[in-house]
Amino acid sequence: MEETQPLLIASLPEAPRKPKSKVQKMARKAFKGTAHLSNLLPTGSVMGFQIMCPVLSHQGQCPTIASRWLTCFLVFVCAVSCFLLSFTDSFRDPRGKVRYGLATRSGLSVMEGSITLTDEEREKYKLRFLDFVHAFMSMLVFFAISMIDQNVIRCLFPVPSEDIKELLTSLPIIIGVICGGFFLVFPTRRHGIGSPLTKE
Repeated sequence: MEETQPLLIASLPEAPRKPKSKVQKMARKAFKGTAHLSNLLPTGSVMGFQIMCPVLSHQGQCPTIASRWLTCFLVFVCAVSCFLLSFTDSFRDPRGKVRYGLATRSGLSVMEGSITLTDEEREKYKLRFLDFVHAFMSMLVFFAISMIDQNVIRCLFPVPSEDIKELLTSLPIIIGVICGGFFLVFPTRRHGIGSPLTKE
């Protein structure tokens, strides 16, 4: 009985698909575009920042000048890593194993030298101008995240003026809207280190 049940389900005719309305199509496109926002920042850089910032800033207290410098250095290093990791990409080899490489003008330079790509695959992973724009915007988004982190704010601006408060409130939102909109219109196709790899 249990064996015949999947056969019966498989033999059922497919239900006719209802045509999607314009609103449904637009919503689907918006959700699909929003899914690309996960590629904005490498997860390793953000996680490293979230773990190390409270430690280096002493929960935002920054009792010494060294702790302030270390907090600034952490923000800088994580932002640079977001920029550089935007030029990495990944693919699945014939055995299904994920391989990583660095995008260059001549194609993807695979980190494991034993793997060679065809000319067509090299062309697919070639470095483009849009990659530099994505890398710069990824760095901007990270700066926006660091600007809303309370540990960073309390450390660098212990007694902020009204102008600084307004800047810290509005600038991250402006950066998020601009960069998010750009990534929705021009999504990145790279799946580098720290970014999810799709089935493609």
